[in-house]
Amino acid sequence: MTLDYLDFDYSEDTEEVGVFDAMATTGPQQAAAVHAEIAQVLEWAHAAFPGRRGPVGDGGDWDYDLQGMQEITVPETIAFDQNTGRVTVQSGPPTTPRHTVTLSISGTPEFCVAFTAQFDLA
Repeated sequence: MTLDYLDFDYSEDTEEVGVFDAMATTGPQQAAAVHAEIAQVLEWAHAAFPGRRGPVGDGGDWDYDLQGMQEITVPETIAFDQNTGRVTVQSGPPTTPRHTVTLSISGTPEFCVAFTAQFDLA
């Protein structure tokens, strides 16, 4: 399966637990597509390793952490008035929100091999 928004980086700890980290930042028009990719990845993991989700250190084969944030920027016009010695600030209109999602998936070596193959990460 090809992913257009999620670009995973891979790392491994000394106990052979692998971690795939992805972050996607988009405008509101692409947020639904990012969410669909996250659902696709997690649906695959649940189907390929059913009932095996949980912290690897506690006997699970895979687990995940999913976080999201919406940021809205408000530009400011800042001016210095030399007559009064003061700085004035005037806020402009808010910009379009920016949506950021992070997904971290950890897993056993077996899970990591399957995940890499499924999402063509090699």
